[in-house]
Amino acid sequence: MSVRIRRLEPGDDRDRFCSGQPDLDRFFHRFAGQNQFRHHVGVTYIAVEADAVLGFITVSPSEIEVDTLPADRRRRLPRYPLPTLRLARLAVAQSAQDRGIGEALLRFTLTLARRMADEIGCVGVIVDAKPEAQTFYLRYGFESLSAVEGVLLDRPEPILMFLPLSAIPCPDNP
Repeated sequence: MSVRIRRLEPGDDRDRFCSGQPDLDRFFHRFAGQNQFRHHVGVTYIAVEADAVLGFITVSPSEIEVDTLPADRRRRLPRYPLPTLRLARLAVAQSAQDRGIGEALLRFTLTLARRMADEIGCVGVIVDAKPEAQTFYLRYGFESLSAVEGVLLDRPEPILMFLPLSAIPCPDNP
């Protein structure tokens, strides 16, 4: 069987998905569908093999203030909010871990960012990484910017990370 990545569809069975991360599983089971189909605040893509969902990403358009970026990234950029693609969620089923599903989903996200740049504008990808996921994103060139402020009393704060468009390979030059 080969793994395909496609948009979540209303009839997809999300109930059996288990990544071992309760927050990500709860989001996928309860909110991914309504966020995509009813509220239109993000789109979820799933990695599937046969009928099994092996992983998912949720993305949405976003923005970043230029002053949030490191000084060397600010050069020649306008001083207003810059369009980005936000990788809001990424999870891989426990049964599919260590198969490269997370990497495939991230690469798919980067392809979406390239398309977004060509079609409507995008300076890069941002992610609010959980502390335990920071190493994964660093391997692909993301840089830590700062902790995201918020009231999350029962878990560590996410780490804002950024990958500039210039670091995303063009489809012609992988």
